[in-house]
Amino acid sequence: MPAHRTHPLSLLLAVALSVASSTLNAADTNATAGLPMLSTQGAGSTPETLARLLSAGGMVMIPLAILSVITLALVLVYLVTLRRGAVAGSRYMTTAETLLGKGDLMGLLAISNRHRDIVAGIMTRTLEFLARNPTATDDQLREIAQTEGSREAALLNQRAAWLADIATIAPMLGLLGTVFGMIRSFSVMANDVAASRPMLLAEGVAEALVATAAGLVIGIPAMAAYAWFRGRVQEMISEMEGTTAILLVKLVIARKAPGGNSLP
Repeated sequence: MPAHRTHPLSLLLAVALSVASSTLNAADTNATAGLPMLSTQGAGSTPETLARLLSAGGMVMIPLAILSVITLALVLVYLVTLRRGAVAGSRYMTTAETLLGKGDLMGLLAISNRHRDIVAGIMTRTLEFLARNPTATDDQLREIAQTEGSREAALLNQRAAWLADIATIAPMLGLLGTVFGMIRSFSVMANDVAASRPMLLAEGVAEALVATAAGLVIGIPAMAAYAWFRGRVQEMISEMEGTTAILLVKLVIARKAPGGNSLP
């Protein structure tokens, strides 16, 4: 008779059942021997500390910890820098509109150089181009402003995208830790060390689960923060486009006024 061939799914199911059975046996053995478990064994027992739980995740917990610190730092920085006030402050806009109303382009260039607002930087590039090219047309000035605005918009989007990168990398690192933990568990199953095998098998499974959970704990908040800051960036870009358009129209009007093109 032909030899019976085991179906791959059946083999995989058998291995999974073996892992689950060994893990449960390890838990029973630890409970019987009085070893510390993740859950409390009595009213007076102390639960396992967070440090011990994280240490069970293996080496991938080191880059995950670094990513968590970077994520927190980025969120704090973006809360301060990614705001509509950074596009064009009321102080700068009031001064710029006043100077344009007077046709004082030199004064506007000086004020724009002293401010760190995004629109101030766009106006600085536009006025510097006008100073080097006094005969430039209005369409050429608009093109310079639009190009500089596109560059600023790309920088804003790139800053927010760092959180999306972390949200992608963190779960992948968690998956890598899962693979390491499962490799460790199956390696233990292959060894003929019956006395220590259940405990080592449980450690491998714990490493896999802790690494996966850590990757998700970092990745999910990072993606949520990215979605929120992405909306804020789009608002900033819209504000930048509208404010720049207003100042460009007033700049074109100021150029047509007597002495309005008084740039060196």
